[in-house]
Amino acid sequence: MPTSQIPMEGEKDAAAVPRCVGCGSPVQRLYVQYSPGNIRLMKCDKCKAVADPYIECEFMIILIDLILHKVEAYRHLLFNMLYLDSDAYKGVLQSSVLAYIFLDAYKISFLNTATLDFNSLLSAIWCCTKILTGALVENFLFMLFILVGLEFVLKLSYNIKRYREVMSAIIISSYLKLFLLSTMVWEFPLSVIHIVNVFVLSSNIVALRVVTQSKISWCVGICCLAHGARILIDHWLLELL
Repeated sequence: MPTSQIPMEGEKDAAAVPRCVGCGSPVQRLYVQYSPGNIRLMKCDKCKAVADPYIECEFMIILIDLILHKVEAYRHLLFNMLYLDSDAYKGVLQSSVLAYIFLDAYKISFLNTATLDFNSLLSAIWCCTKILTGALVENFLFMLFILVGLEFVLKLSYNIKRYREVMSAIIISSYLKLFLLSTMVWEFPLSVIHIVNVFVLSSNIVALRVVTQSKISWCVGICCLAHGARILIDHWLLELL
């Protein structure tokens, strides 16, 4: 008997239903497995194309397409690889949140290297506390701007699960912040922070468009507003530190 990866069941949440990466329509299954290593990719009933060709792709190909901001790669990542109710999803999300906060804290410390005082244990603890608090406040307000913008545009009626989907998509699509770790090895000018921020902004726009299926103009406006608020908060935190 062939087996399928993810059958669609009436009682399953819509977020756990796989999608066609081409048109975004829900599909019953992504592939049928006849034996280990022997699978047949299923086609989308709507667009008649293979629902998810990324299943047979290497990770590096998927990563390159994500960096190129291909909508199909984002649908594969957000809908077909990760699920709100799966253990794998929860593990990835927890790791992503921790990395997200850590990288923002590192960004703040990178911008404030000249003013931070780590000469004593107490001063180092105080500086780390301020940096971590600043990163938490910055991200809280950033997400608040995203959710308020979505509520205004999409009228989600305070749907907690939809908010969670959006927040997860924003956090996971901010993977480009990992490039900040290269500043630990090589010396870069401060402008590299702004370059990374631009790439993160564009990635967030694509992820928001995919997960909400709304107009690109609305996604651009919401993300630009939230990132603009983040920049203002960054300047405010720089003065405090």
